[in-house]
Amino acid sequence: MSNRTDHSHSFDGVTLSHLALDDGGGAARPGVVIFPSVMNRGPVEEDHGARLVALGYSVVLADTFGAELIGRDRDTMFGEMNRHLDDRLAYVKRLAAILGFARALPAVDGSRMAVMGFCFGGLCALDLARSGADFQVAAVFHGLLKPPNFETARIVPKVAAFHGWDDPMAPPEDVVALGQELTAAGCDWQVHAYGNVAHGFTNPAAHELNVPGVTYNQVAAARSWDSFTDLLAETLR
Repeated sequence: MSNRTDHSHSFDGVTLSHLALDDGGGAARPGVVIFPSVMNRGPVEEDHGARLVALGYSVVLADTFGAELIGRDRDTMFGEMNRHLDDRLAYVKRLAAILGFARALPAVDGSRMAVMGFCFGGLCALDLARSGADFQVAAVFHGLLKPPNFETARIVPKVAAFHGWDDPMAPPEDVVALGQELTAAGCDWQVHAYGNVAHGFTNPAAHELNVPGVTYNQVAAARSWDSFTDLLAETLR
């Protein structure tokens, strides 16, 4: 059972509502920040967070949109995502503030940090790495892969992208471009591409979004999780 703590964190006039999970033992452990999908934090993020706590990590389930947008409808959240995509540099400053907030929690060892994200949250993890932020691992699950509209720096963290090859939101040319971008940035990177797998493959309720090309895939979900936790163990433990 995870120890759960709600936190309110204000950045640039927006109140963000994060959920921290740890083992309750009081010792600082390697930290993982989870950036949510377009629907903001919910059951998928909580499930992954609880599993990470069981493996020895402290976790922050981040609210990247704002407390008033938790649990809102699909159309509202897609509108918010598109608004933030227009100014990714401003948004990455919010993400950096969330990482700093997580680092400062007593249950988190701020010198050993990973960030993971799903869908739009995957793009958030990538953009935070692209910004030059200093942390250890950035993991992208069925993420949006388009290059940023801001100047990138040398990428410090190891980057792992877990990708469905049939994902209509990130076609194969985006995957190739990402590899070229990460190589040019001096990054230690890896891409795991799963054949006959679409977008949203980690979410058992993906079909409820009623978005073409968004489908859960149990095998890809398990394979990506195993690869991700192997990378965490290699890097943070």
